Formats: sequence, structure tokens, C-alpha cells
Amino acid sequence: MKILENVIANRNLLFTDASTGKTIPVGVLYRSLGLNPVEKGLIFLYNDNQLSSIEVLLNFYGTAHTIAVLGQKLHPEFKARLEEEYHPKYIFDPSRGEISGYTVKSFSDSVDIHTRKDYKSEITIHPEIKILLSTSGTTGIPKLVKLSDESLYQNAVSILQYMPVLESDVVPLNVPINFVYGFSIFTTNCMRAGRIVCTDKDIMQKAFWDEMEEFGYSTLGGVPYLYENLNRIGFFRKDSPSLRYMTHTGGVINGELRKIIFSYCHEFEKQFFAQYGQTEAGGRMAYLTTDGLLEAETSIGTPVQGGDFKIDPETDELLFSHNSIYGGYANTLQDLTTYEQPSVLRTGDTAQKGSNGIYYITGRIKRIMKLFGIRLNLDEVEFILKNEMEGNTFVCLNSNDKKIIVLYDNPDINPQTVTEAIKNKLRINPQYIRTELIESFPLSQNGKINYPLLQNLQHENI
Repeated sequence: MKILENVIANRNLLFTDASTGKTIPVGVLYRSLGLNPVEKGLIFLYNDNQLSSIEVLLNFYGTAHTIAVLGQKLHPEFKARLEEEYHPKYIFDPSRGEISGYTVKSFSDSVDIHTRKDYKSEITIHPEIKILLSTSGTTGIPKLVKLSDESLYQNAVSILQYMPVLESDVVPLNVPINFVYGFSIFTTNCMRAGRIVCTDKDIMQKAFWDEMEEFGYSTLGGVPYLYENLNRIGFFRKDSPSLRYMTHTGGVINGELRKIIFSYCHEFEKQFFAQYGQTEAGGRMAYLTTDGLLEAETSIGTPVQGGDFKIDPETDELLFSHNSIYGGYANTLQDLTTYEQPSVLRTGDTAQKGSNGIYYITGRIKRIMKLFGIRLNLDEVEFILKNEMEGNTFVCLNSNDKKIIVLYDNPDINPQTVTEAIKNKLRINPQYIRTELIESFPLSQNGKINYPLLQNLQHENI
């Protein structure tokens, strides 16, 4: 288990519970549950980024078990349907006192795990499958991505070639580890950093900033929506002394905000890494350093070490090759018997390569609409609006190829200004544009705006 071996090798690593201050060294935490290392089965870990979740993850990682890392806030109905399909041997879910067909077994003073009654192995799980993560765009029952220890390790090694992790770093788990980006933050920092702070707080809570001041966080990570919110609360106007660098993935940060972040980093001597990644590649596939923020907002930089991009000449789809690529999807228990790693990952993103060697995302294949025969990229419309409207958040949706729906959450915005911006930039008649103020954007468990849910809600309103 290369990931765990490298985590254990970081002997001075400490894990701290933010709410209690309880601290445990890695050498104690990873073997605290007394598990049988050769026992093999499937565990569902419903994560909340608390110390007990991390303890369960590290302990089971050191066994032959396969670990499905899922969100603790997953809808109860979806949990039940997943468990009915996969029949996991163990379930760690502190939010439930009892689960039908399972008994509760205490593995330590702080960890209780639901154990399946009269468990019998129904299949042989492929030995390469170590971690199962849900795809970031999942709504409803998750489609699980099959990842091996080797693929996760290779991705971590590639990231550590450019990420400036120090032994003195204090790293908050403010990104859920059931989101591949959060899992990647966790593994890379466990291999190099000095302290991991387990927290369930987010940046919109005062308690998070109290914790940052108390522990002295060295880094922050998040999706574009997080940085848009940081900008709104004035974060980039003053220094945070302990902070050395920030990271991001999960979408493109608009050009206006990139300039603000660049100025902040220049003034207060911070670093920023804009990254591009997908669950199917173990986390992070490309990156830009701070200076790269001055590139066009759709730039994703260059591939991580060992990776390579190509562009499909027929569809403009971005293709990625690296030994971190996944081994397929699982929708049923039977799917866990196989692990087939493709030579390239079809990202679903369209892209182009600049003369400077930097790659630029031009849209999603599924985010293209035809407005009365005119091909329109909804991602580009969003970029235009965010830049025209000083970094505000917008979501553009397709109304049956007849209208563009523009959603925004800032009541100070004049909808006429939105319509005029689209009309002037794209020459689209305002009668084909519908604007709508919403109270807040629904987020998926990984913190990204939940586009499928918004699209479904709009269909219901049409």
C-alpha cells in the first residue's frame, strides 16, 4: 500500500480534531482499531471529515478491504439503495444508530462500526480496487469510480513535484475527502505536511476562521464558488499571516477574480495553484502557478508530471493519459470483480492548445446548445457575465434550445444589465434570454454548484 507506506514514513505527522484539540500522531492513529490486515471485504465510509472518519480510513487502508468513501449527508434513500446493491461488510456512519441487517461493534472508544450479520462474500472484489469515489456530477445514486492504490499514489507523486508542501504545514480538511480533490489534498499533505486538522466547518462559518487563527492554517483549497465567496467577504483585502498558498479545482475561476487573487498573492507573498482534474484521474491533471492567473480565464496550464494531453481532431475533446487513470465505473456489486484501466481518459471537455504550450478549456461537450441553429457554449456565456459583472456568480442553462436561462444570487444585480451584456457580446435577441434571481445556488456535496439539479428544476418550471 504505497499511499499508506508514505504517510507512515512521515513520522512527525499529527492529526488534530478541530473541535476538541485532541491530537494523535500518525504512528498511533493508523493502527488504532486492531484490524486484521488480510481480511478482505467492502466498507462504506460515510465521511464527515472528522477525526474518527480519518481514523477509519487510515486503519482500513492498511488492510485488504476496498473502501467506498461517501458523503455522510447523502440522502437516506440513496444510502439504503446503495447498501442494498453492494451489501458492504462494514458501514461507518455516525449519523445512524442502527442499520437493518447490521449490528454495532465498538472498535475503539471513539469508533463504532456497523457490521453485517452473518456476512458471506458474494463476489471476489478485484484486488486493484482500493478506493471507490462517486463522480462529481452525481445526482441520485452515485456511480462509483474504481481507483487503485497505485493510481492514487502516482497522482500524489505528480502533484508533489509542484506543490510546495512543507513539514511545518498545518492543513485543514475544509474540502470533503469523499470528493476526489479533498481526497487528493488529504493524501499529498499526509505524505509531506506536519499537521492535518480535521474539521467539518466551511469558510462561510465564523468558527472556521476562529480555527484558522488558532491552528495557523498554511493552505486553503476549494472550488471556484469558494473563492467567489472569499472575495465577497473581503478576504483578499488583508493578509492572513499563516497562509502560504491556496489551491483550487472543480471549474474555471473567472478572469476578474483571477486578477484579484493575483494581486493578493503579489502583495502578501502567497502562492496560488489553479488546477484541473477529474475523479477518473485520481484528482489533479494540470496546473497553473500564480503567474498563470494572468492567462485567459479558461486556461488550465500544463499536465502534471508524467501526464500528457491530446485533443481529438474530430470533436476537440481533451484526452488525458497518465498512470493515475481509473479502472472503470461501478454501478452494481458485480462491477467490482473487474478493473480495466484505459490508455486515455476522455474528459468530456473541449479544449485548445495555445502557442505557449498552455491548454485552454473551451466548454463541455454536454454544455452546448443550439439557439435556433446557432451553436452556443453556455460556459462561455457564464465567463462573459462573470467578467462583465465584476465576478458575480451566474449559472446559464438551456431551455429546450429556445431560450438561455440565466440564474444569479445577488439581488443588487439589475436583470436588464445581464440581458444587455449577452445581447452586446453575443448578438442574441433579449426575447431569447430569461433571467431569474434565486436565493442561493444549491451545492453538491463536493461544494460545486449543482447544475443537474438546477436544470431539472428549470424543466419543471417550463
